[in-house]
Amino acid sequence: MKRLEDCKPLMAMVAIDLAFAIVNILLEAVLDHGMNHLVLITYRLSVASISLAPIAYFCEKDGRANLSVRILCYLFFSAIVGASLTQYCFLLGIQHTSATFACAFVNIVPVVTFLLALPFGLESVKLKCCSGKAKVIGTMVCISGAVLLTTYKGPALVNASYVAHAVGGKVKTKTAESWTVGCIALVAGTLLWSSWFLLQSNIGKRYPYQYSSTAIMSGFGAVQSAVLSLSTGAKLSAWALTGKIQILTVLYTGMIGSGMCFVGMSWCVKKRGPVFTAAFSPLVQIMSAMFDIPIMHRPLYLGSLLGSVSVIIGLYILLWGKNKEMETSTSKVVVVEGITTTTNTTQGYSRSYD
Repeated sequence: MKRLEDCKPLMAMVAIDLAFAIVNILLEAVLDHGMNHLVLITYRLSVASISLAPIAYFCEKDGRANLSVRILCYLFFSAIVGASLTQYCFLLGIQHTSATFACAFVNIVPVVTFLLALPFGLESVKLKCCSGKAKVIGTMVCISGAVLLTTYKGPALVNASYVAHAVGGKVKTKTAESWTVGCIALVAGTLLWSSWFLLQSNIGKRYPYQYSSTAIMSGFGAVQSAVLSLSTGAKLSAWALTGKIQILTVLYTGMIGSGMCFVGMSWCVKKRGPVFTAAFSPLVQIMSAMFDIPIMHRPLYLGSLLGSVSVIIGLYILLWGKNKEMETSTSKVVVVEGITTTTNTTQGYSRSYD
């Protein structure tokens, strides 16, 4: 029973990553047909907030009583770094690169989360121990892979005919300038997304109501995206959903991608911490490639493959170090508890003897 309980966060993150992979494919499809980024984000977050509100209302009645101005401020800022601005950066990155490349870039989110957690005391590094050395080595390998991923493209290994077809002028290509813009957007999105995991760890301790917090955060994010969209001069025609694929994308990404997935991640952060939750990001790339390459016929470049493999290797060196550190901490706790129990037993025996 305990083992099943320990596996629940793992199973939840696998399901969440599968849902995110489908989200990325749908987003790329509608963005390629010219749908406005901020309009899509506004609709997506609105659907998420509306779909979660009834669940939060009936299942988390205590959440309304414990809601304070301070919690609302936390959730408003959480909407900026985890919903509106972050999603805009990632959508911009997907549009100027590809869903597979964007997922590969997101692989560095666990490492960035780990680095950001250090100054806040949420993570530690002991260089004298093997676990500490593994964390440092894993971090360096991940960063090297991310640099390779963004600076080297290389030849197409899979679906090279797609590239040749694009060069012939029949398919819209993404220029070097476009890829640069996409990489910059993905860097910003990665930093914001990593910050959200740390912020959510704090929110989860102060306000442990996943449905309510996600519904409120999504509502704030929808308002922020709408204001940003109107301030950037989006035309009224951009708000009209045209075609079944746009409607399906808005509903799925809203109810699942920004709704249930965020609820699940908040729960996992509460159970296992921000680094554990962020560590499953590489799985999104693998699942996304399963759809993107054979179905969408997107090319797989050598640089993306080498960079992704380096990032994943570095990531799991980091996770190995973290796991060894947790095992050491657990063994120390067991030893301390054993000494305490022995002492108490001895004291009890002395009192009985007297």
